[in-house]
Amino acid sequence: MHHLLPVRIRNLSPRFPKTAICVVLTVSFWSAAPTPRLRAAETLLLPETVVTASRTDEDSLQSMSSIGVVTAEQFQQQGYRTIPEALTNTPGVMVQKTTHGHGSPFIRGFTGRQNLLLVDGIRINNSTYRSGPVQYWNTVDGFSMDRLELVRSQGSVQYGSDALGGTMNILSAGTGFLNADPGWFHRGSAQYRFDTNSSSHVGRLETRFGEGGVWGASLGVTGKDFGDLRDSGVGRMKNTGYPEQNLDLKVEALLNPGTTVTLTHQHLDQDDVWRWHSTIFNDTPWNGTTTGSFPVRIYDQERSLTYLKIAGELQDGPVQNYSATLSFQRSQDSEFQNRSPADIRDQVIDVDTYGINVQLESALLGGNLVYGLDYYRDEIDSAGTRTGRDPRSRRPVADDSTYHLFGAFAQLRRPVTGNLEATVGARLTHAEADLGKVWDPAHGVDNSARDDWTNMVFNARALYRLSDSWNLYGGASQGFRAPNAHDLSGNITSRSGQQQLGSLDLEPEKSWTFEVGSRFTNDTVSLGAAGFCTLVDDLIISMPAAPGDNTVSAANAQEAEIVGLELEAAVRILENLTLSGHLTWQDGETTSPAFLGGPGVEAPVSRLSPLVGSVALRYDSPDQRWWVEGRITAAARQDELSARDLGDTQRIPPGGTPGYLVASVRTGVQVTENLELNAALENITDEDYRIHGSGVNQPGINAIIGGKLSW
Repeated sequence: MHHLLPVRIRNLSPRFPKTAICVVLTVSFWSAAPTPRLRAAETLLLPETVVTASRTDEDSLQSMSSIGVVTAEQFQQQGYRTIPEALTNTPGVMVQKTTHGHGSPFIRGFTGRQNLLLVDGIRINNSTYRSGPVQYWNTVDGFSMDRLELVRSQGSVQYGSDALGGTMNILSAGTGFLNADPGWFHRGSAQYRFDTNSSSHVGRLETRFGEGGVWGASLGVTGKDFGDLRDSGVGRMKNTGYPEQNLDLKVEALLNPGTTVTLTHQHLDQDDVWRWHSTIFNDTPWNGTTTGSFPVRIYDQERSLTYLKIAGELQDGPVQNYSATLSFQRSQDSEFQNRSPADIRDQVIDVDTYGINVQLESALLGGNLVYGLDYYRDEIDSAGTRTGRDPRSRRPVADDSTYHLFGAFAQLRRPVTGNLEATVGARLTHAEADLGKVWDPAHGVDNSARDDWTNMVFNARALYRLSDSWNLYGGASQGFRAPNAHDLSGNITSRSGQQQLGSLDLEPEKSWTFEVGSRFTNDTVSLGAAGFCTLVDDLIISMPAAPGDNTVSAANAQEAEIVGLELEAAVRILENLTLSGHLTWQDGETTSPAFLGGPGVEAPVSRLSPLVGSVALRYDSPDQRWWVEGRITAAARQDELSARDLGDTQRIPPGGTPGYLVASVRTGVQVTENLELNAALENITDEDYRIHGSGVNQPGINAIIGGKLSW
């Protein structure tokens, strides 16, 4: 069926609405053949339990949502550098890179502030996130995580504003004290990897210690020195390298047999991340793209997170499980532009975020009720300068501002029949923006502004067990994103030199997603499929006041319909040989005016993923001492472009982004009980290619050598 469905959709009359396509997808899936999941060393696999989709532990096979999981072991074995890159082999996701130090996953057509990032359930998104692809998902160290869980098209009920495309929760590694033998324990490890293409070095030192069953602590330091990328088409991409330093600390203790307290601190610092595509060092056109003109364009990023969490189980009473978390985050996002000797600019945003989360679980009506509340407060300071301009006019967002986000939620899961379970949930969200200093260019003064929004969202999902190993799931979910401080008061350069401004007259973005899917797994075969349709109203986009204007302002000016199909499979051909793969197909259409007040124009969704597929063959030795894997990844040409895509000439070639076919080989060996070595040869044919919408080409042929020593 998955060969026929895209053809049917593409040949439909232009007058046939995509809401009807949603029905086609839904009917087709409920009558589809089995679609499952398998246990093997591949990113397709899910662990036994997941937590993000329901905010509580649940069997992954019994989840009512589309989930992707990448474990720490997979992160190391697949040679990923960053958190965004870890989603490379996740169906439904395209990882765009404005530059090598950035990375913004497009999840079912959405990116940036329309996807929600969490760390240990704590909201990382803040109110200064700008539109389009952003760099913030690269501010979490992948080498410190236990695993990440991506829930596609879900999260507004469970976690609040921003989760239109999906929610990703990065679960940091624990100290291991509960599994340690009684008495003092101490463990340590050292990791290192070297990339030949960019002469990059990554190293990590980690130690864990404590008293088994009583308390534990972990301390990790990761250093990264990335060099400049090289590609067979454009050669050396000068200034695409950058340094990064990471520190993470965690202390866990058992207060009593049912109560655990956790204190965690994380810090990241990135310096000199060049936006290469807009600088003079982008001096070689690629398939017709335009070259850069700025002598310098640099981003620096710092982010820290500190939280204290208490969680426990109660033997008696109406509440069985509870957790409460206090968090504090500090982030700094700065940019320096040297456009010419007469036009030098810099901007900086400092945000302090205070958060509180309370979650409870209770038995109710024969099911499990998860409910609670959360509150986040952003305190924003911003500044900017530009040659010959009043500094107040160059702030990236309103200075001396606060943004409040409050939510209360409840979600009930209960059996309906012996084989059918259902979940219903709701969240009330209240968002409030207090903008202290908003520049008024007409009168040359600072003004203040305030606005607030209240919204209720719902979801309803179900799971039907056809057998112990095969199920069907699906449902409808609402999404909601309140206008943030950047929507209201932003002032940045975006895309290929476009000036992007905020607007004080905005309403929330709202969506409905309808999804059906199926999973199957046994000892030799695992299959999975999901189809979705998302309808979005009042999307906030940047619009020119008149045709041809290079200055654009935020407005609720777009509606969108996106449909997609995601397939994944793994088959154990022999006892130690596994064939696996995945496929993503998406299509989407928007309606918006070409300029403010103009007539509506239909166009493809901006920077939508092309048809992408990947196939891997892996062999694990009988004694589990070594493994080898070969992978081929292919993407079709993406020539379905919006007007904004057509104008983004530094990143997207005329006529669209060419397709590509890339091959790689990876291997690993457990030399001793304490020493593991890994090696890889990526892009074996030295393919000259670029991920759609990116501002930098992918590396040419690249050898990776790495290892991990434990004690």
